[in-house]
Amino acid sequence: MEEKYHIIIIGAGHAGCEASLACARLGLKTLIITLNVDSIARMPCNPAIGGIAKGQMVREIDALGGEMGKITDLAGLQFKILNGSRGPAVWSPRAQCDKELYSTLMSKSLQDQINLDILQSEVTSLIVKNNRVCGVKILTNEVINAEAVIVATGTFLRGKIHLGNMHFDGGRFNEHQASYLSKSLIEDCGIKLGRFKTTTTPRINALSIDCSKMLKQSGDKKPIPFSHFTEIEKWRRDLRQLSCWLTYTNKTTHKIVSDNLALSSINIGEVNSKSPRYCPAIEEKIERYPEKTDHHIFVEPEGYNTNEVYLNGLYTGLPFNLQQQMINSIVGLENARVIRYGYAIEYDYSDPLQIKKTLETKTIENLFLSGQINGTTGYEEAASQGFIAGVNAGLKILNKSPVILERNKSYIGILIDDITTKGMDEPYRMFTSRAEYRLSIRNDNADLRLMDIGKSIGLISDKVYRKFELYRNTLTQIYKGKTENLPTNDDLSPWSFEKVNEEICIYKKYKGYIEIQNKTTNKVKKNENRRIPENFDYNKLESLSVETKQRLLKIRPQTIGQASRIHAIKPSDIAILTVYLEKKRKEIKGEY
Repeated sequence: MEEKYHIIIIGAGHAGCEASLACARLGLKTLIITLNVDSIARMPCNPAIGGIAKGQMVREIDALGGEMGKITDLAGLQFKILNGSRGPAVWSPRAQCDKELYSTLMSKSLQDQINLDILQSEVTSLIVKNNRVCGVKILTNEVINAEAVIVATGTFLRGKIHLGNMHFDGGRFNEHQASYLSKSLIEDCGIKLGRFKTTTTPRINALSIDCSKMLKQSGDKKPIPFSHFTEIEKWRRDLRQLSCWLTYTNKTTHKIVSDNLALSSINIGEVNSKSPRYCPAIEEKIERYPEKTDHHIFVEPEGYNTNEVYLNGLYTGLPFNLQQQMINSIVGLENARVIRYGYAIEYDYSDPLQIKKTLETKTIENLFLSGQINGTTGYEEAASQGFIAGVNAGLKILNKSPVILERNKSYIGILIDDITTKGMDEPYRMFTSRAEYRLSIRNDNADLRLMDIGKSIGLISDKVYRKFELYRNTLTQIYKGKTENLPTNDDLSPWSFEKVNEEICIYKKYKGYIEIQNKTTNKVKKNENRRIPENFDYNKLESLSVETKQRLLKIRPQTIGQASRIHAIKPSDIAILTVYLEKKRKEIKGEY
C-alpha cells in the first residue's frame, strides 16, 4: 500500500475505537487495523459500561468529545446509579448493554467518520528508523507509512486460552491471537513485555433459569444517560429497560470448585501470570475466602434479541463438565443450559513505566500505547487511554501542546498518573478510593470540569459549546439568586433545569468540604506541577540513595508531583530534588 497516513491504530477494541475517532476528528488521515472487522468494540466479558469510578471516566470521555457515552445510551438496556444510598461524590452510573448493538453502533460510527479508514489485517512489525516509528508492516508484507502509531491490542498479543488442562492460541475464543507484534515491540522498540491473565464467565440460556427463586434487580425509575448530549426526556420515553437477577453460590458450589482446583487453568503451571485482584475467578474467591459460604452471582441479559445471559461473578477456568455442575448447584440455575463456557486468557502487556503521561513510549518517538497493553483491565480504562493517546498523537503531529489531565481534575488523570508513575504487578482497575479529590471530580460535573478542554482540543463543536455555556451561565445565575431573564428548558437542551437544580444542590452540600480540600490542594500544587527536565541527571544529587536514583532514572517523572508518587520515594527525597531544581532556576535567572 503506497498510501501514507498521519496515524495508524493497531486494534479496534474500546481503546482503538476512541483513539481512531479522536485522530480523525482532529482532521488527520487515520487508519485503524483490526484482525476482524466483525469484532469492532466487542464486549467479550461483561456486556456493561460504567460502574464504580468507571462511570465517572465514561462521562469524562464524553465531556472531552469521545464516543463511548453516546453509544452506551443507544445500546443500554438497563441504567442504574451505583452507590445511590451514599453521597454524590461516589455515585457511579452503570449500564447493562445489548452487546451486539453496542458493537454494531460503534462500528458504524467508525465507518461514517471522515478521515478514517478501516483495514482487516494483522500487523506483524513496526517500522522504526532513528528511534522514531514511521509505519507498520502487515501480514502480506506490505508496508503502510504513518507519522505516528498507537498500539491498542487488548488481550491479543500472543494470547493463549486456557480451559482446564487444554491450552490453545487465541486473542479471544474462536479469534486469532496477534502472533508477531510482540517480537517487534521487544526487538525494534526496546519495550519489555510481561504476562497477565483474566477469566470470563459462562453464558447460559435465559429460558432454562428460574427467576422466581432470585432477587429482581431493576433499573432506575428515572435513569440518567451517560452522554451530556443525550436528549434526556425523549431518551427516557424510548428506553425499554430489562431486569437483572441476583442469586448466590452455596456450600455445594464451593465443594465442587474446591474439590477440583487442580483441574482449573487458574492454578496450573501453564498460567503463571497475575490476574485482576478485584475481578477474581470463582476458584480464587473460594481459595482466598474459605470462611465465606456464598458469593453474589448477578444474572444479566446480553441483549434484546438473544436469550444469552451473563453470570457476573462466576469467572472460571474449570473444564466444561465441572462448569455445568457448578452452575446447576446454584439456586435458580438448577436446570440452566450453558451456551458458552468460561475460560482463562493469558496475554502480553507492557509495563506502563515505559510510557510518558502522554502515553507515548519513552524509547520510540511517536509510538503510543493504550488499553490493556498498559496492564489495565476494563473497557472504560481502555477507552480513556485510547482517547488520550489519540488526542496526544494527533496534537503532536499538529505541533500543538499535549493534553495531560491532572489528578484533581479527572479520574482519567488519576488512571494515567498511577500507571505511569507506580507501575504494577497485577492488572490495574479504577476505584473511587484511588481519587483523593473525589468530592470535586464527581460524575455529575464532568462537563463543568472538562468540556472547556474538549473545546480547546477541537473535539467539542461550537454549536454544542454554546449550549454548554448557556447551561453554565444559567447555573451560576440561579446559584447567585438571580432568576430573571432565564432561558427556557428548550433553550438549555440537552441540558435542563433538572440538571441545574441537581448541580446546585450537590454543590451546596459539599461546598464546605470542597473549600477545605481546595486549600490542601493549593498547598500541594505549589510544587505539584514543577517540571523536571526530561534528561535530568539524578546522579548529581549525592544526597539521594542509590535505590532512589535508580527509581527516578527508570521512571523519569515529568513533574515533582509525579516523582512524589513513585513507590518507595520518601518526602525527604522530594525535598532534596525540589531544593536543587529551585537553586538551578535561580541560577539561570541570575537570582541569589
